[in-house]
Amino acid sequence: MCVQDLEKVCEEIDNLGLSADNHTSQFAAHQINLSTSFPMESICEDTVVSEDKYNNFIPILRSGDWSDIGQRPYMEDTHICIPDLARNFNNKLLGEEAISFYGVFDGHGGEGASHFVRDNLPQIIVDDDSFPLELEKVVTRSFMETDAAFARSCAVESGLSSGTTALTAMIFGRSLLVANAGDCRAVLSRHGSAFEMSKDHRPCYEKERTRIESLGGFVEDGYLNGQLAVTRAIGNWHIKGLKEMGDHIGPLSAEPELKLTTLTKEDEFLIIGSDGIWDVFRNQNAVDFVRRRLQDHNDVKRCCQDMVEEAMKRGADDNLTVVIVCFQAEPPPQVVVQRGGVRRSISAEGLLNLKFHLEG
Repeated sequence: MCVQDLEKVCEEIDNLGLSADNHTSQFAAHQINLSTSFPMESICEDTVVSEDKYNNFIPILRSGDWSDIGQRPYMEDTHICIPDLARNFNNKLLGEEAISFYGVFDGHGGEGASHFVRDNLPQIIVDDDSFPLELEKVVTRSFMETDAAFARSCAVESGLSSGTTALTAMIFGRSLLVANAGDCRAVLSRHGSAFEMSKDHRPCYEKERTRIESLGGFVEDGYLNGQLAVTRAIGNWHIKGLKEMGDHIGPLSAEPELKLTTLTKEDEFLIIGSDGIWDVFRNQNAVDFVRRRLQDHNDVKRCCQDMVEEAMKRGADDNLTVVIVCFQAEPPPQVVVQRGGVRRSISAEGLLNLKFHLEG
């Protein structure tokens, strides 16, 4: 049985209410009480949140993180957790309202790109003239500007040449904005159900394949131009034909896809993980795992460590990084599975047979 099939079985077991269970960044775990504010209009939200669900909800943020080199010879993952983005960079524009920033960056071909993005992207976002009023545009523009800045750095220091996927989550008031370029993934737990906040940018994704081919690229053996396993990333300027093709832009894009949602009292936590985590966890299985751990000890950082260690037990062979952001101080409540009632009947003949066997 392959890992994916095993995960599917585990999910089905979890759904029946049975258990199938047998370094850190420079910022410690944080708890923040965010002030209320009118939620921003959703740009990619799939469902409409009714007014009464978020009217009185104030997120209380608690975050944790954990990473491990796994079975790889080098650690190319990195991450960041900033509870107050503006204050961290001495920006006074926001007044008292905090914008929290979380990011996971999965490097390839070296650690240069992932570390560059971790160290520069948050500052570029804050320094944008439109921050924080036009946050969606600011984040998209900042991803692209970070990519261009890294290209300039590589031109000066060729040893930096590498690439990285990037996924960031920003929380302001009741709004959650996720930006993704690559195959890191963000999954939201809403009353125990898993909701994808990002799509993996891989050549097998039809929308990405169409975009690639429209820009003169191609997919070969599941790789972009036969060379890269992702279709969006920052860096990789050293690989010919990916970022530039003569006078035209290449098929590898640093532009992120955005998803914005309004948090409600039903939203429990957000899981952000590098692809090594998602190689061995399905979305719902990850949510179920985190909920059980939080119900056991309600320690977010310890929960991240538990998840990384569980991924290694399941055979993950990549670098592993996970960041979890909880929206409430209390652990997730137990979810009662509603089982549909089935009416059963027995025939007269069957009743007589049963009576015969009972009476001996």
